[in-house]
Amino acid sequence: MPSPLIDPDELRERLPAVTVLDVRYRLGARNGRARYAADTSRAAYVDLDSDLADPPGAGGRHPLPSPDRFVAAMSTAGVRNDRPVVVYDDWSSLAAGRAWWLLRHYGHRDVRVLDGAWRGWLAAGGETETGEPSRPPGDFSGSPGSMPVVDADQVRAAGVLIDVRAPERFRGEVEPVDPVAGHIPGAVNVPLTVNLDEAGRFRDPGELADTYAEAGAARGAEVTAYCGSGVTATQAVLALELAGVRAALYPGSWSGWITDPDRPVATGDV
Repeated sequence: MPSPLIDPDELRERLPAVTVLDVRYRLGARNGRARYAADTSRAAYVDLDSDLADPPGAGGRHPLPSPDRFVAAMSTAGVRNDRPVVVYDDWSSLAAGRAWWLLRHYGHRDVRVLDGAWRGWLAAGGETETGEPSRPPGDFSGSPGSMPVVDADQVRAAGVLIDVRAPERFRGEVEPVDPVAGHIPGAVNVPLTVNLDEAGRFRDPGELADTYAEAGAARGAEVTAYCGSGVTATQAVLALELAGVRAALYPGSWSGWITDPDRPVATGDV
């Protein structure tokens, strides 16, 4: 497998030969397509809510999309089975991480996240254009199963369980999104802020390995990551892959966990 990251200079050199997906998204702000239409980089826009997730429900706020939904969205965006894909966003590679993870989950073998995201592209002098470029539909035909996944019945027995949310949400001191505060019992908190440097690029793999090893997520460990709705934890899965650790995702995450009132909830640091 290629590296899960690509830097702006390499992307610029490879642009004619790759499919680029713009996954710009902000929690609570549904204007990613408007920002895309204003300045793109030969990319096809992919909407997180409608293309990379099913409607909210028992699976949480962003359940994994049905195979029909996801395959159709990727084909519309021009994704091909035999053509490399690069994904980017303007949200610290959180939404792009979801697209990367799903494409990998569906068996695409060459998909990478733009390191530094959209601001990194601009800082490196990457070209932009306006409007939506026309492109032929792709032939993407993958099926899920290539990335490790756990469900609500498996998550508490999943070895090292990492909650990637902010520490105050993990402790249950605040909860700005979901109706219940706290975390899954047994989880350890490794917030997403540890993954990137000040420029928004992923930290050195050795540094990441040391950071996650302190939480028990060392090479060879059974590791699962979760967040609020199964989106931002994919950035941690990518960081762990850089560190040499293969991690599972709990897609329902906190918002799915709390849909069953019988499931236990922990607060505080443990």
